[in-house]
Amino acid sequence: MRTRPLKVALLGCGVVGSEVARIMTTHADDLAARIGAPVELAGVAVRRTGKDREGIDPALVTTDATALVKRGDIDVVVEVIGGIEPARTLITTAFEHGASVVSANKALLAQDGAALHAAADANGKDLYYEAAVAGAIPLIRPLRESLAGDKVNRVLGIVNGTTNFILDKMDSTGAGYQEALDEATALGYAEADPTADVEGFDAAAKAAILAGIAFHTRVRLDDVYREGMTEVTAADFRSAKEMGCTIKLLAICERSKDGTSVTARVHPAMIPLSHPLASVRGAYNAVFVESDAAGQLMFYGPGAGGSPTASAVLGDLVAVCRNRLSGATGPGESAYADLTVSPMGDVVTRYHISLDVADKPGVLAQVATVFAEHGVSIDTVRQQGKDGEASLVVVTHRAFDASLSGTVEALRKLDTVRGVASIMRVEGE
Repeated sequence: MRTRPLKVALLGCGVVGSEVARIMTTHADDLAARIGAPVELAGVAVRRTGKDREGIDPALVTTDATALVKRGDIDVVVEVIGGIEPARTLITTAFEHGASVVSANKALLAQDGAALHAAADANGKDLYYEAAVAGAIPLIRPLRESLAGDKVNRVLGIVNGTTNFILDKMDSTGAGYQEALDEATALGYAEADPTADVEGFDAAAKAAILAGIAFHTRVRLDDVYREGMTEVTAADFRSAKEMGCTIKLLAICERSKDGTSVTARVHPAMIPLSHPLASVRGAYNAVFVESDAAGQLMFYGPGAGGSPTASAVLGDLVAVCRNRLSGATGPGESAYADLTVSPMGDVVTRYHISLDVADKPGVLAQVATVFAEHGVSIDTVRQQGKDGEASLVVVTHRAFDASLSGTVEALRKLDTVRGVASIMRVEGE
């Protein structure tokens, strides 16, 4: 074993960063044995000094992150500060000054992953980011390495624990959205401002990363269709149960049947109770992968939190340190396929549409005619009426999203349609 330690700079010492530092200290002997050399925490960059950080020598703490990554003796920079800047500049500076990088920054990777990979390649360094997608769940490495000889056709997953907790509570207790969100906040699952989670921004960034790796194609955050879950109601869950389904906020990345394009999207969807993802409860994450040779695989576990995320960061740290010792680099960006990223209008799926209509003869015929005129085939219809008003629930066969949009627009123009109560996609057949 080499006695000279590999030096690690830690950018950020919050929930995840402090746990990374703790594990590096408490598991130092094991990490050294697995890597083939000791690892040394050489510096910790924070926004403000003066705070007591248990287990971290105060002499290592600095507010000058730029100076830390420019030192030249740093082997690996671990970035867990999040956001776009200064993280982007710090990472590229680290590459330029001889360090490889381990990051958990999903937003930055989804937006500028290609540029970061290019900077890593130009300087002969590693960029690893297992922790950016699903916390402790090994997902990026299996997609990038274990399935490198296979053809992945679909990635379907629950990649945000906060939203899954909220939807699970709505499903199991009948609670409304706000009530479930309040409980998630009280338990620490939801931030004071939960927008990134409940509006799907967090999941969309993860979908962009997953799609890029799975399909060997550059997929940016702007390519991902995003729809939040704030409009999901208790009535939607009742409808889902009547269909033998539940509702999840899903990240869905798909290769087209002809293999020439891909789509990436995040939105609430009904899935059958028989689907493995339907049983994912609480704040857990799970990702379902479908490929030609391996078939169907599911990855499940805690997708967030200090310890789970730190576990993924340390796994990357071990891999990068091993590469440093051997003078090699691991897999970089693979975008050779360069497939077209299609818009949401090209997506084909089933739909559950709930309409408020007048309770009188001929309404169903009018509605059915609109669907037929737009080329959307109806699977089932359920109607309930009372005192001149009625609800009409239509479940379609698979149709293009663009066709469904035109159908709904035409339905709103019917005098007998009082309103469109909800529209939800049906996935996981």
